[in-house]
Amino acid sequence: MTNASDSGGPRIVVGVDGSASSIAALAWAAHQAELTGTRLDAVTAWQWPSKYEWIRTPPDYDLAGDTQKSVDAIIDEVRSAHPSVSIHSKVIEGHPARVLVEESQGAELLVLGSRGHGEFPGMLLGSVSQHCVTSARCAVVVLRD
Repeated sequence: MTNASDSGGPRIVVGVDGSASSIAALAWAAHQAELTGTRLDAVTAWQWPSKYEWIRTPPDYDLAGDTQKSVDAIIDEVRSAHPSVSIHSKVIEGHPARVLVEESQGAELLVLGSRGHGEFPGMLLGSVSQHCVTSARCAVVVLRD
């Protein structure tokens, strides 16, 4: 995959983690990309479980590859609804907040879904959304259910 500085044209970055809110964000971003003639980068971050959550895995287990397959299925549905949009999938190892902020470099827009209240009903944004809103290098849209 090319990175932001290699693409040369305007692009929208959308975070996709498989949740309903991220799928809605992907659909919204595809529509926005269609309206503006912008390329769309669907970014998924993955991490190995921490040592406290570690489980035994087979030596040939490919977490990145399995993640890519899951994301590709989601993107294919959105791609069929928006065939004129150039959608690029990026699966990157790292914490989602860090990965998305890095990917926001050179983008026109970063689009995220927000899963909502979680354990803290007073919070309006999740931790990844909050970090991206305060640290992204472009405008940010957070879609709520």
